[in-house]
Amino acid sequence: MLRLDAPEMLARLVGFPTVVGQPNGDLIAFIAEYLEGHGARVHVLVGPEGDRSNLFATLGDPDMPGHILSGHVDVVPAAEPGWLADPFTLRRDGDRLIGRGAVDMKGFVAAVLSSVPDLARMPLQSPIHIAISYDEESGCRGVVHLLKHLPDLCAPPQGCFVGEPTGLVPVLRHKGKAALRLVAQGSPGHSSRPDLGRNAIHALVPALAAARHLAEDLAETGVRDTTFAPPYHTVQIGKMGGGEALNIIPESAWAEIEARVLPGSDPEEVLAPVIAAAQAETGVTAEILAAYPALGQEADHPLADLAQALSGNAPGAPVSFGTEAGRFQAAGVPSVVCGPGDIARAHKPEEYITLSELAAGCDMVMALGRHLSTG
Repeated sequence: MLRLDAPEMLARLVGFPTVVGQPNGDLIAFIAEYLEGHGARVHVLVGPEGDRSNLFATLGDPDMPGHILSGHVDVVPAAEPGWLADPFTLRRDGDRLIGRGAVDMKGFVAAVLSSVPDLARMPLQSPIHIAISYDEESGCRGVVHLLKHLPDLCAPPQGCFVGEPTGLVPVLRHKGKAALRLVAQGSPGHSSRPDLGRNAIHALVPALAAARHLAEDLAETGVRDTTFAPPYHTVQIGKMGGGEALNIIPESAWAEIEARVLPGSDPEEVLAPVIAAAQAETGVTAEILAAYPALGQEADHPLADLAQALSGNAPGAPVSFGTEAGRFQAAGVPSVVCGPGDIARAHKPEEYITLSELAAGCDMVMALGRHLSTG
């Protein structure tokens, strides 16, 4: 049976260039074979795209209520010029382990997988499930298909730990998000005769103005939760384009807009005024590209106490970035975000996790195993 320590496992995981939106079959096959070699029940769940899969594995009796350790294995692209070496070859610099996905979030996955041989030998009174997902970085898309299968894979779980990098400080609440794409089709022509064409960029202006005014209104008079920073829903226009030349009436134009919303609100509903403004214009369509709910786990839930006991840290402040934890909670699984490393290093050149952080992640995983072995 293959046994790798956490840095060795991380090196193997980073070596698979599983960029979001791309196939991940080789990595999933490696993880499946490794887990099966240690006696886990493994289910590879092929997504509707056909070239990407989730994985769900169980140590212990799946018919008993257990806990999920969840992580995604897709990573953002690594085309930034700031990398000093191949981002898909893990390298060590002092205490740092550098590579794309090292902290977001193959580090947590490595901590979990490297602990499996020891977990498998424990007298678990309730099971530990391992959930591996794809395409988290494009709006938590892959895990949706995993959650559809969950009732057939195990008894209703007691809780889920999503190991995004929080410095092992449990996070009980985060914002939800929706991403909206607007596309306008016009009629081209010479700019000297705008009366003979229809300007696609102009057609987007009402929706763009609605987005700007909505962002201002939410900041000034919208719902508040002072535990978040910023303490209100946010809306921003993040990308846009259109037109071919200054003297041609633009035939097409597009823009992408996001909303990040507090727990208790639907991010798609928050964007409704922008969608309405778009649909009121001729030739403009609006499409939700991705959306995921906020996380709003109660502070007095037993999972919060367990997360504190396992991590050694009291729950921290809510965060404005999103995770798959909101998806798990919406599916009826109590959830907390807690993993090794610092989110500030994610999506940057020379991304890294430290050896000590990785070891602390392993300690938390093993603490869960001990807790579930005491009955």
